[in-house]
Amino acid sequence: MIKPMNAFRIVATLFAAALFAACDKNPVQELPFAPLLDARIKFFNFGVGAPGVNFYANDTKMTAVLSGTGSEATTGVSYGGVGNGGAYSQIAADSYALTGRIAATTNKDLPIDTLHATIAAGKYYSFYLSGFYNGTTKTVDAFILEDPVAPPADYSVAYVRFVNTIANTSPLILYAQYATGDTTRVDTLTTAVAYKGATTFLTLPMGVYNLHARYSDSTATRFRRDAVSFLGGRLYTVGARGDMTITSTTATNRPFFDVTANR
Repeated sequence: MIKPMNAFRIVATLFAAALFAACDKNPVQELPFAPLLDARIKFFNFGVGAPGVNFYANDTKMTAVLSGTGSEATTGVSYGGVGNGGAYSQIAADSYALTGRIAATTNKDLPIDTLHATIAAGKYYSFYLSGFYNGTTKTVDAFILEDPVAPPADYSVAYVRFVNTIANTSPLILYAQYATGDTTRVDTLTTAVAYKGATTFLTLPMGVYNLHARYSDSTATRFRRDAVSFLGGRLYTVGARGDMTITSTTATNRPFFDVTANR
């Protein structure tokens, strides 16, 4: 019969031996985390009439949409959508062919654009499918912008950038009108921005605004979006997308302001 004290010593000895063996086998724990890549990119499907796509950098899939069963959906990033829920994707600094490839079963993985771009270390980018999708050639326009997302210097204001992805428009000016308070006042926020153009990040007092798009030679509002909240210390991209010939206020391809947070 083993006495209690001897039993304790045996257990303690076995435990110590197990610890020693484990430490001898793997003295340094290796955490299963890959290093962060050195650049970031965000993907927008703003090509009017474009099918849902998965975005690729060369042959690496950068975005995909899960189905309810956990497999990859055939919807992809649909028109008006932003890949990965609007978040930036990590990407290594290098030269790439950036493509949006059809996610549906028909014409699966067919690229509808090919844009060659160089991604620099430490920088942020936004890649846009833009203009109008050609159903015959199955192609759409595309461009890329660098996002100068420096940390905010003032947390009492929001930082707003305007991007124009509408191919059939004259240069657009973005105006901001207080949705509460002095609702009669409409202030110019940006200069006129042509197709594929963008402003820098401009400051706007934090608050709720009605956004207006106008041509430089007119005071008429071409389209608008009301009750947009801008929080202090945040960076936002306001993207104009759609078809300027559409007058419906509910059509999917109507002229529209997309508002996506950069930080």
